[in-house]
Amino acid sequence: MQRIGLTGGIAAGKSVAAQRLTELGAVVIDADQLARRALAPGSQGLEDVVAEFGPSILTSDGELDRPGLASIVFGDRAALDRLNAIVHPIVRRLAAELEAAAATLDPDAVVVHDIPLLVESGQTGTFHLVVVVDAPAVLRVERLVGTREMSRDEAEARVSAQASDAERLEVADVVLDGTGSDANLRSQIDDLWARLAAERAAEAAAERP
Repeated sequence: MQRIGLTGGIAAGKSVAAQRLTELGAVVIDADQLARRALAPGSQGLEDVVAEFGPSILTSDGELDRPGLASIVFGDRAALDRLNAIVHPIVRRLAAELEAAAATLDPDAVVVHDIPLLVESGQTGTFHLVVVVDAPAVLRVERLVGTREMSRDEAEARVSAQASDAERLEVADVVLDGTGSDANLRSQIDDLWARLAAERAAEAAAERP
């Protein structure tokens, strides 16, 4: 099994890369989806978050008020760290369970962990390969304002709450250019997939008696 860590700043194009990897046959484990499971209604994670931040972060239906929580933690590093300390361990456990299931089904699977906060969570050294989708912070802010209807202040807070571009590039084994079109990024993924397949084939051949 080959384990790949995929990351990139918000609005860099990581979701496009993850979707293409799924289409090519990788098992993609989405940390954002797992974070939602970790804070689902009735979960211990949600109880812990409410204990930390108060019942005002719940909707009238008892679900997490995600915009409300975001308004608290983005722009407040200490609050964000407290939230991550609750959510990250749960997400890691869920990801490990999914990875184990994938390995059971196919010992030769390519498992991609799509983790926006890969650098921040200190997991970069646990993967065979770290792939970073890179786009300058100023461009990502413009994308957030233009396509996600965020205010500029909110977009800048989201970007600044994550690791810097330099910190991500420092741990990257492969850097993909996220500044262009989706088609261009998918083409880069295709090239990477072909290279990884060739490397796996060469390794398999070298192991044969």
